[in-house]
Amino acid sequence: MSKGSGKAVNLRDKLDGNELDLSLSDLTEVPVKDLACLPKATVLDLSCNNLRVLPSEFCSLTHLVKLDLSKNQLVQLPPEFGRLVNLQHVDLYNNKLVVLPVSFAQLKNLRWLDLKDNPLEATLAKVAGDCLDEKQCRACASHVLQHMRILQSDLDREKQRRLQAEREQEKKREAEQRAREARERELRKKEKAEEKERKRREYDAQKAARASQEQRDANRKAEAEAEQQQPCAVSSAPKLQTSWRPFVLKLFLLLLLAAAAMVAVCQLTELRRDEACVPINSLYADLVSALKRQEVVSRILQKLSPQQP
Repeated sequence: MSKGSGKAVNLRDKLDGNELDLSLSDLTEVPVKDLACLPKATVLDLSCNNLRVLPSEFCSLTHLVKLDLSKNQLVQLPPEFGRLVNLQHVDLYNNKLVVLPVSFAQLKNLRWLDLKDNPLEATLAKVAGDCLDEKQCRACASHVLQHMRILQSDLDREKQRRLQAEREQEKKREAEQRAREARERELRKKEKAEEKERKRREYDAQKAARASQEQRDANRKAEAEAEQQQPCAVSSAPKLQTSWRPFVLKLFLLLLLAAAAMVAVCQLTELRRDEACVPINSLYADLVSALKRQEVVSRILQKLSPQQP
């Protein structure tokens, strides 16, 4: 059962052989589900109703061979209309169609078509021509199919062009992505190499510092061992010699001054005739005599020598 304008319709009651007449039924919707249950109804008459659109599910009725949709209010056909590949006869007279879906080109079995009294766009109207007799309606079907196939071909080429452009764009994006990834890899590689070089320099510096420290430690250890191996006498003698040297020098100077003082006393005072001064004066005279023999200082000694009384 199907409903149209509140009135129940029993489709099986209207089925006559392979023809199903639903004309003048005041339908606003096509009972697609009920029609799908009648695959024997290859001829369907929906003329003189109030149909404005056909649902996309209508295109599943691929068993249809002849379809009459004349005198309705159709403003468009579903885009999938071309799925009705078994259609041979289509009557669209007196509707409100401006264009046909591109899939119309797939109706390869179409032999008869009426598009009169539709506000068709100029090109389609010129291609369709009149359908006043069988010959013209057959020509309309042939010309419209050819025209729609050209549109389909153009549409396919445009679609192919868009797909090609999209593929090229995608290839370009992929190439840019690969180039970007390559640059990023090179950058990471460079950063990794620089980090490795920095760590190597740090390692070399640390190694050199450790070697230098080890060398200093070895030198200190060698010096310590050398000091421990020297004899105590050898190590203490220089210290002893060094500590006694100033004392000996001072003692020598004191003795020299004392001797000079004794010579001066014995030569310049009344004690020169004293028995204690006799050896000193004799030693002094011998020393003066020896020095006089030296030509360099003889004159100086003559001036310095005191007059004998």
